[in-house]
Amino acid sequence: MSLHSSLRVDKAGAAARTVFTRVERIKELMKKGQFNADSAVTNLPKTKVVRVKAGKKKVKEEGAAGAAGAAPAGAAAGKAAPAAAAKAPAKK
Repeated sequence: MSLHSSLRVDKAGAAARTVFTRVERIKELMKKGQFNADSAVTNLPKTKVVRVKAGKKKVKEEGAAGAAGAAPAGAAAGKAAPAAAAKAPAKK
């Protein structure tokens, strides 16, 4: 029997969790060295959820990279130009 599409769980569209379970909080505190085996499992301190943001790729400076860096930068610029030209006629 198959699962209905409305009941299917899509991991790609899932939002990031902002709350840890007690076990996850204890593991995080153990990594930081703030929790040991003798500590109580109740009344734990808050743990911050670190979110990773995808940023823009930094372009290497041509002067600092030298001749070796000039070839990849030129190749990247060559690829970007046709893409920009393809998008330009679509706008009106």
